[in-house]
Amino acid sequence: MPFSLQTFDLGDMLRCGLQARRACEGAGSMEEAAQALVRYFREEAVGADGQPECALVRFYKTHPYGILEPEQQAFAQRAMGERQPWDEMKCLVLLATAGDQPQWNARRSSSGHQAIPLPSAQIVEQAPMIAELIRQMGLDIESVVSPRPELLRGVEGKTYNVFYVPEALGSPYIPAQDDFVRPHRIRSVVGFGGLLSGGELFAVILFSRVEVPQESAARFRNIALDLKLAVSAFGPDHVFAPPSLATDALRGSTDSRPAAAPPSA
Repeated sequence: MPFSLQTFDLGDMLRCGLQARRACEGAGSMEEAAQALVRYFREEAVGADGQPECALVRFYKTHPYGILEPEQQAFAQRAMGERQPWDEMKCLVLLATAGDQPQWNARRSSSGHQAIPLPSAQIVEQAPMIAELIRQMGLDIESVVSPRPELLRGVEGKTYNVFYVPEALGSPYIPAQDDFVRPHRIRSVVGFGGLLSGGELFAVILFSRVEVPQESAARFRNIALDLKLAVSAFGPDHVFAPPSLATDALRGSTDSRPAAAPPSA
């Protein structure tokens, strides 16, 4: 059932959580479930004109470099420059994406997000959006970069806050202002997720063309718990979809506007 981010009330929250879990049914991997989720939020969050309120929806997950796909490893290694990655190094991986532009509907088409290396808390601090996402969700950056048991104790089961930027234009936490925020009229950004049992972070981020009130954004902390239940069923060997079953392409997009440059951040 469609809902609006501008008037996301308690009833919408309850229905959304249930429908999001149902969207994941039948998925054989976390990637397939993630793609179903981003399609769900992209297609069901609509305005009075029936058009999607989100220009872009993305699902991210942290993942050890050593068990990434080869092309993701190559992507992360290029981002490291002269520094050498190591197997245990965490990367923030784009697992699923859905949006206005054709290239926003395939994770392998992303020019800057396929696998973002997180070698240290100090490096993460240099990426304002990622650092603020972690902080606003109630987590310590060090616990995400190096999820040791003593750092995770008492954290995994908590209810997290949401990442909320009420006004994206001019925000230091939302990059690509000239290439993405302005041309695609991004008004608000909402992110929600949490920690999985192994200490991996997952997050869904909505880049909305409509202003999202604070009370609407706050309700997505409950949706995060529904999503955790949906994606926790997939173990380390069932994160990425087999190439023959990959569901990167978003079919049946209702937006026919001409393509433009994708967000660079």
